[in-house]
Amino acid sequence: MGTVGVILNRPLGQTLDQLDNQFKHGSFGKVPVFEGGPVEKDKLIVAAWEWLDANKSFKLYFGIDLEKAESLRTDNTNINIACFLGHSGWSPGQLESELDEKSWIVSALDHELFSKMDQKGETWRHLVGGMGDDLKLLADAPDDPLFN
Repeated sequence: MGTVGVILNRPLGQTLDQLDNQFKHGSFGKVPVFEGGPVEKDKLIVAAWEWLDANKSFKLYFGIDLEKAESLRTDNTNINIACFLGHSGWSPGQLESELDEKSWIVSALDHELFSKMDQKGETWRHLVGGMGDDLKLLADAPDDPLFN
């Protein structure tokens, strides 16, 4: 069996209630929102997960609706929830080619680091910036180049 990797998306630094007023009074208002990818950037994708086997693996529910997320959270207090704006998609073999070409930054699954992913970009900057000087420059760059 191969190694499973996780994409640690860059946090937007916003929660659902900051992104859309309709979430101000619901139970999902404080759910963090992350960049999901370049496709359909206005589409909200919901994910939930729970850690298993002494935090060495996890069960992921991706692309679920908020009702399913609420049901999972009600049944299991260990469920974590995050939302993503947009998504990525690949044709058959495309992701493997991109990995071979080193188009993706790959890291081992780290429960401690993953559990801090909602800390407004600090975890993302720490992980990416710790992988080399050129990536540190990328990680520390402002989102808007005008602020460079």
